[in-house]
Amino acid sequence: MSYKEEFIDFMVRSGVLTFGDFTTKSGRKTPYFVNTGNYKTAYQIATLGHYYAACIIENIKGIDFMYGPAYKGIPLVITSAIALYNDYQKDIPYCFNRKEAKNHGEGGHLIGYHPQDGEKALIIEDVITAGSSIRESVPLLKLIANVNINALVISVDRMEKGLNGITAIHEIKETFGITTYSIVTVKEIIDYLHNHEIDGKIYIDDAMRSRMEEHLEKYGE
Repeated sequence: MSYKEEFIDFMVRSGVLTFGDFTTKSGRKTPYFVNTGNYKTAYQIATLGHYYAACIIENIKGIDFMYGPAYKGIPLVITSAIALYNDYQKDIPYCFNRKEAKNHGEGGHLIGYHPQDGEKALIIEDVITAGSSIRESVPLLKLIANVNINALVISVDRMEKGLNGITAIHEIKETFGITTYSIVTVKEIIDYLHNHEIDGKIYIDDAMRSRMEEHLEKYGE
């Protein structure tokens, strides 16, 4: 079993990937939902880091530091850094931001590593929809140092277009030159879970597959 397939099983068992009738923040009806806020145990956050690390090692070379946007990106960048060290002996510095700048002590927006000019940054996020956190992260990091932000890693690529007619991932690439890598895509989820049992239950039967594919046909890239 690949790390991608293991990750899908892990999301389902953790209650992070669910199926039914949902409404997204944008008002769209969707037959599935990914809520990374449902990770809540030490085992889950530690295990999640292994999958992020595997995706990073597979796709990205030459990272000088990793950055996690507050708030969900904070535990994600920390567990990714730990897994990279434990699994691959990669000791990569990390940092994350405060929502409000500290005006006493050492001050500033960042906690952890302090980026230097010319360094290559990797942003760690959960699931991007509008890409708002990236639009906030890029100028914040650039204000601190003239860094190169070339890559972003997320857990799931929903592969959906925004209101502007292109996906958030493509918009981020066009606007900032940042390439996004996901641990899995929604198409990979459909292909793997279709009529596949997890703990004796099928989550994507023929009817659910049809609903998800219709959703992708309507909103997908």
